[in-house]
Amino acid sequence: MTYNVDENGYYGEFGGAYIPEMLYPNTEEIRQQYIRIMEDPAFEKEFNELLRDYVGRPTPLYYAARLSEHVGARIYLKREDLCHTGAHKVNNTIGQILLAKRLGKNRIIAETGAGQHGVATATVCALMGMECIVYMGAVDIERQAPNVARMKMLGATVRAANSGSRTLKDATNEAIRDWINNPVDTHYIIGSVVGPHPYPDMVARFQSVISAEIKSQLQEKEGRSQPDFVVACVGGGSNAAGAYYHYLDDTEVGLIAVEAAGKGVDSGESAATSYLGKTGIIHGSKTLLMQTADGQITEPYSISAGLDYPGVGPMHAHLYASGRGEFISITDDEAMEAGRLLAKLEGIIPAIETAHAFAIFDKRKFKKDDLVVINLSGRGDKDLQTYIDYFKL
Repeated sequence: MTYNVDENGYYGEFGGAYIPEMLYPNTEEIRQQYIRIMEDPAFEKEFNELLRDYVGRPTPLYYAARLSEHVGARIYLKREDLCHTGAHKVNNTIGQILLAKRLGKNRIIAETGAGQHGVATATVCALMGMECIVYMGAVDIERQAPNVARMKMLGATVRAANSGSRTLKDATNEAIRDWINNPVDTHYIIGSVVGPHPYPDMVARFQSVISAEIKSQLQEKEGRSQPDFVVACVGGGSNAAGAYYHYLDDTEVGLIAVEAAGKGVDSGESAATSYLGKTGIIHGSKTLLMQTADGQITEPYSISAGLDYPGVGPMHAHLYASGRGEFISITDDEAMEAGRLLAKLEGIIPAIETAHAFAIFDKRKFKKDDLVVINLSGRGDKDLQTYIDYFKL
């Protein structure tokens, strides 16, 4: 059994391309060419050189001694927060902008929640001299003002989504509408392992550099390439997909996905898709989705702008349904306290999305000699105002 995508774009029963006919040429062009382009030696060379010289890879694998002592296990942090732009998102945007160039596209659109993907997209568009339009929920524009300013500074146009909950789901809807209206010259850089095939697989492949580095770095530090567990927060799930990728079929490595419970999984204000979701279709993919009995999408909630998505990528839906992944839900309060604890113990302020992954130790006990890698997917600069307001700093 494999937990990776099959030739039809499915992870088990999840995935596929459920799209309007007008979008078919766009996705089909990518589907037919993405693997050929990604495996071209010239593409690989340019991609790897930019990851090294521009993004700053490889990112360190850091042994967190004080955190390890505090939780009673051996904890390594994969420092994606040290990437240029402050998060893992740039791994994917570098790859997709190079793909867009080879497909002859000169206009880029994107959606963003926490703003990190928007910043990463604006960054690579500036690097390559391409027009950039980023759709962002009006609520997220308010709570992620520093990232909005960064996108504008980089030359991007930020367009507010004012429908629905005015968050990530709605920004994605607006981006898809734009793509339908501009099919010839526009490439849509989706920021997570969501959307129609081949996007979940393509984004996972670009992010797989994370687990490739974890393997080689652990071998160097510990004499083994396998941790006992890999832990990552999951909204759509791109940072988790990258951290899990090279371990998907290695069942000796436990995969732990941490979702946003918001104010509690049964509170009506949550984004815990594995707990609350049922099979449905969102943004062109069959996956687990928070929805009412008659199939209307339930509005998600999380204090973190990057985790309040009502669905989850099909890879993660399959990991959950098959039992390969262990899913844990963390509330706003638990995540915020975990973020402050990491800052005090290790001198690292994480993004609030990432802080969810550090909150599992009160719920999930590990053995003293368990080797746990946590994907530290983003840094907390963008969330300082939320931390300030929450802790009354």
